[in-house]
Amino acid sequence: MSLRSVLIVGASLAGLSTARALRQQGFDGDVTLVGAEPWRPYDRPPLSKAYLAGSLDRSGLELCQPEEDLSLRWRLGVPAVALDAGARAIRLADGSQVHGDALVIATGAHARTLPGATPPDGVFTLRTVEDADALRARLVPGARLVVVGAGFIGAEVASTAAGLGVSVTVVEREPAPLGGLLGSGLGAILAGLYAGHGVALLTGAQVAAIEHRSNQVTAVRITDGRVLPADVVLVGIGARPAVDWLAGSGVTVDEGVVCDAAMRTTLPHVFAVGDCAQPHHPWTGRHTRMEHWTAAIDQPTVAVTALLAGGANGTPALPAPYFWSDQFGVRLQFAGHLNGGEAIRVIEGDLESGAPGAPLLAVYERQSLPVAILGVDQPRLFARRRRTLVTGP
Repeated sequence: MSLRSVLIVGASLAGLSTARALRQQGFDGDVTLVGAEPWRPYDRPPLSKAYLAGSLDRSGLELCQPEEDLSLRWRLGVPAVALDAGARAIRLADGSQVHGDALVIATGAHARTLPGATPPDGVFTLRTVEDADALRARLVPGARLVVVGAGFIGAEVASTAAGLGVSVTVVEREPAPLGGLLGSGLGAILAGLYAGHGVALLTGAQVAAIEHRSNQVTAVRITDGRVLPADVVLVGIGARPAVDWLAGSGVTVDEGVVCDAAMRTTLPHVFAVGDCAQPHHPWTGRHTRMEHWTAAIDQPTVAVTALLAGGANGTPALPAPYFWSDQFGVRLQFAGHLNGGEAIRVIEGDLESGAPGAPLLAVYERQSLPVAILGVDQPRLFARRRRTLVTGP
């Protein structure tokens, strides 16, 4: 069957990157982009930073450039609810169907919420522009914000809120911020950033309950009995892949859509990219979901190369995982993957006595091979050293 049309389900960065890759690699057939949100693709990282702070307006989030002519068919504001792989079609929430000779799943992820009943007013997650608008309206000077989770979203929101004159407390169940990703030693150096910006950080702490009065949040109670007064709560405990709509489709789903290193799923002509995809990654040696902005750029190029090749060899390899985060006045950059137990070699800076947020470059080594790198305000050195990383034994 000749490839005349491609259907992309998910109109965020990964979906748009797939459409761009199709055109850049010479595909001139029909491309349909389906999105659950009513907006054309927009950039999500600023939602916790510049957009939340009010220094970037809505137009600054737009990813579609006026000069681009991708000749796309748009179906926005109607989520996909089912996949009929045999018919090469998806069913939308309004009852209509959309067909394509090939399908790329790019439905992203949903913010995780705390277990239990529907949260009271004043408890937020941050995933969409509407989430950011609602949260920003509550971040007024003097408000008391409790952030649950010191990951990327939690730290960035805490940093932004502190700059807006909000009183901020962060609750993190791990011993250090980002300790699970960076290792406890380097994660611990980030803790000083919080104190230096007037943000209280409680590590090794878990939420027991959200307290409220008249359905308005009043406090967060943690498991050791402490009660943290709160006017606003931001839950930043990760995301779960948006794959429920694939139930019964034949696509294998684990902690995301299972696919090979070329982003092919277990069904012919069906690929997956972005936050919902769980490819077999050469840097981890297993199926791994990557919730990083750069994955939404890199994976579509790989997927489209394989899709247009029709099974031929030559698909480019996925690069090393990479992320960055701007928080508390510094830029963190990390590339590679840790298995645990890697030796840490500091190239620039001082791990022991350096001031919080001071420039730092550290390389993680496994059997003397550089397998990951962390940079704190070291963009040039980071870029140079990043090119030397290997997958490791």
